[in-house]
Amino acid sequence: MFIELGHFALILAFAIAIVQAIIPLIGAQKAWRGWMALAEPAATAQFLLIGFSFAALTYAFVTSDFSLRLVVLNSHTAKPMLYKIAGVWGNHEGSLLLWVMILAAFGAAVAWFGRSLPAGLRARVLSVQAMIGVAFLGFILFTSNPFLRMAEPPLNGQGLNPLLQDPGLAFHPPFLYLGYVGLSMAFSFAVAALIEGRVDAAWARWVRPWTLAAWIFLTVGIALGSWWAYYELGWGGFWFWDPVENASFMPWLIATALLHSAIVVEKREALKSWTILLAIIAFGFSLSGTFIVRSGVLTSVHAFATDPERGLFILGIFAVFMGGALTLFAARAGAMEAKGVFSLVSRESALLLNNILLAVAAFVVFVGTLWPLAAEIFFGRKLSVGAPFFNLAFPPFMVALAVLLPIGTIMPWKRARLKRVLLKLRGAIALTLALGLLAYAMQTNRTNLGPIGVMLGTWVIVGSLTDLWQRTGRGTVLARLRRLLRLSRADLGRGAAHAGLGITIVGITTLMAWQVEDIRVAKVGESFEVGGYQITLADVEHVEGPNYFSTMGKMVVTKNGKPVATLFPEKRVYPVEAMPTTEAAIDNGIWRDLYLVIGDEQDNGGWAVRTYIKPFANWIWGGAILMALGGLLSLSDRRYRVAAGARKQRIAANIAPAE
Repeated sequence: MFIELGHFALILAFAIAIVQAIIPLIGAQKAWRGWMALAEPAATAQFLLIGFSFAALTYAFVTSDFSLRLVVLNSHTAKPMLYKIAGVWGNHEGSLLLWVMILAAFGAAVAWFGRSLPAGLRARVLSVQAMIGVAFLGFILFTSNPFLRMAEPPLNGQGLNPLLQDPGLAFHPPFLYLGYVGLSMAFSFAVAALIEGRVDAAWARWVRPWTLAAWIFLTVGIALGSWWAYYELGWGGFWFWDPVENASFMPWLIATALLHSAIVVEKREALKSWTILLAIIAFGFSLSGTFIVRSGVLTSVHAFATDPERGLFILGIFAVFMGGALTLFAARAGAMEAKGVFSLVSRESALLLNNILLAVAAFVVFVGTLWPLAAEIFFGRKLSVGAPFFNLAFPPFMVALAVLLPIGTIMPWKRARLKRVLLKLRGAIALTLALGLLAYAMQTNRTNLGPIGVMLGTWVIVGSLTDLWQRTGRGTVLARLRRLLRLSRADLGRGAAHAGLGITIVGITTLMAWQVEDIRVAKVGESFEVGGYQITLADVEHVEGPNYFSTMGKMVVTKNGKPVATLFPEKRVYPVEAMPTTEAAIDNGIWRDLYLVIGDEQDNGGWAVRTYIKPFANWIWGGAILMALGGLLSLSDRRYRVAAGARKQRIAANIAPAE
């Protein structure tokens, strides 16, 4: 009965979403307060109903209700509780339900915390948000119902994909969806502004916190996925340019550009059309990622579904929302007149160049991801675009961005002198060159990638610190340190996020340049040397886990006769799913990771063993964490949580559409 109530709640939420999509929009156009006011309780009711539906599905997984088809396909009584819960969203139908619940949650958040928004804009935003909800609730109810019953329930389920039975991946999808779906708010604000015919500094201030929240969630989600791939798949890599990885990375790049572009709209009333377009495209990339994951048109380890018909439904949603928004954008483009004037050398120009680099980088990833599909459709050729293409085509834009970042941050608004800006950065320039030369001199293999990465990362890190220091003004060091601690959270958050990017750049480039790899067959009791470490395969035993069988190696690591670590890499087999997985054993460190993998037993009685020494590996995720924390610090700044000019806007609560 509880399951049926969950299904009924979903149907009722669909009906309320239709009402919310129509009535408030008409009310905003006619300036009818009562009709506009309907948006807020409707958004709340929609969220509560979908939340109840999601709770009902979760209850079915937790209690192993095998009368439900989705539970049979994605759960098993022997699974640990964490993975029973993760099974709710570890499939197509359940993940879509999580998708629409988060969508409704963002809409409800606007209803709860958007009191300072003009009534007309708030009604239009919630109406557009409800339109997206109508599309996806319809998709769930008509093609992907998670509440289908089994005519003859089995005694047990088929289990969950073993690759998904990991804490990192249990939390990865919710964070990623919070980012994906969070960009719907930027889209809704953009479309609402186009309908209203008004984009100004106040609009930019209102849209920034929602975009920043989505960006934070996307950053955490991507970092969790990368970390999971690093330690779980056993390949020793952190990014594989997989289509689904790219599908999450593209909206992150565009969201980053949108955040910086909105700053220009807020501060200088410039780049209005560009900012609106970025808001539309950011959500468009989120929808394209949903299509890639669920259509089966591209092969990926992360894909949820391989049903082309359901993929066409999502493609239709994409076409309607992107086509409608871009048509509206074309019709309103003339009304978004830029007021701010700035010179070629200014912070505005630097932010514009930053936007262009990020947008072109996203386009390069987009082309590389979809080119195999386009080649097959239009030319009848099967092609594979992998890491070599992306590693060649993508980095130049990131190098240019890293070089520009500290300079653009130091530049004043409207007009700047490049010589004066570089003079302020002379300490950062000197330290960057010194560390780059030191890295080149100390490396054993004469590669340029490592030293260049150290220089770029140092430049971004020290440049962000220099920017903060410059904002403390003049005086004694102690006085400036006091003023540094009193800087706004937005300034401190920006500095932390930029520094985090620099740390990630150092981690990625040095790992790629200086990684040591060794693949061999070792017998029990045999020792071998890799990168100055002595590794002994001390033992191999067979152990039984809660829902798997494991071949576990015991490997003792020493250096210069001193013990370093004892590691236990595994090769697991999940009998229910009949699927093996590799569990790497990693000795983590600040400066390096020692990464060991055990494979299959060989004919001579030995075992396949892979050893990697990965310098600065943890800097990749440490930098991502710092970026997310920087975004969170900025979001906590009251100036970005309260709409600009809110008091002035209250007197214009009913805004008639622009002519």
